[in-house]
Amino acid sequence: MENFLLQMLGRKVDIACGESTFIRGEIVSIKDGILHLKDEEDRNVYVAVSKIAAVWEIRESHQRPGLVGGRGQ
Repeated sequence: MENFLLQMLGRKVDIACGESTFIRGEIVSIKDGILHLKDEEDRNVYVAVSKIAAVWEIRESHQRPGLVGGRGQ
C-alpha cells in the first residue's frame, strides 16, 4: 500500500479506514508507515497506512457558483 500511495503524491484522495471513517485530503508524504495529508481546511492529517482499507482519487468538477443559464441580463 505504501508504494501505491507514493505514486499518488500530490493528488486529492478519499481514504477509508474501517467501515465508517473516511478522510479526504491531498497526499503530502508517506514515511515510516504514516500517510500525511492536507485536508480541505489546510489542516495536517496523519493516518497509519496499516489502517487504510481503500483509497480513491477525487475527481473535482469545475462548477462555478452563481446563476446558470440566465438570459437577457
